[in-house]
Amino acid sequence: MNDDAINLAIIIASTRKGRRGPTVARWFAGRARAYSGVGIDLIDLADTGIPAVAPDFTDEPPETVRALGERLARAEAFAVVTPEYNHSFPASLKTMIDWYHAEWRAKPVGFVSYGGLAGGLRAVEHLRQVFAELHATTVRDTVSFHNVGERFGDDGEPTDPEGCNAAAKVLLDQLVWWGRALRDARAERPYAV
Repeated sequence: MNDDAINLAIIIASTRKGRRGPTVARWFAGRARAYSGVGIDLIDLADTGIPAVAPDFTDEPPETVRALGERLARAEAFAVVTPEYNHSFPASLKTMIDWYHAEWRAKPVGFVSYGGLAGGLRAVEHLRQVFAELHATTVRDTVSFHNVGERFGDDGEPTDPEGCNAAAKVLLDQLVWWGRALRDARAERPYAV
């Protein structure tokens, strides 16, 4: 990774059995690896050991929370891979987000969503409000897989690679631009809330 590269954390939000998140995330991580100027940290919430109970900020956080916090702090941009459950995003993602504060500040967040007819877009709209509260900047464009069960082959690749790859490039363009701009701004003048 070169000095100007952006450290992109790709977060797999769902922890459910039978989830499609890892397939979608591996595809997107492949697109990001092929993109010049991006380093990848793939974070699967199912593997982090983050407690499911909301944090009590008077206590010292558990080691699993500290370890993930270090990874999030190193990230200069985030791509959240999320399904839509009941018109919103998974509880596992909300609990993880709520463990952290400074790690999100003045950094860009993009979304790769999937689901049924809505393709996870209602989850994305809810997440935009959550990340705004944490002083993160969400980028405009998303990658969305409507009827996700029909969108990936047995090989884990999209059945319409041209359209999906084009959408991924737009999202990565925005994340890299904002990631560099906000990194430079934080270096010049630390972000204070």
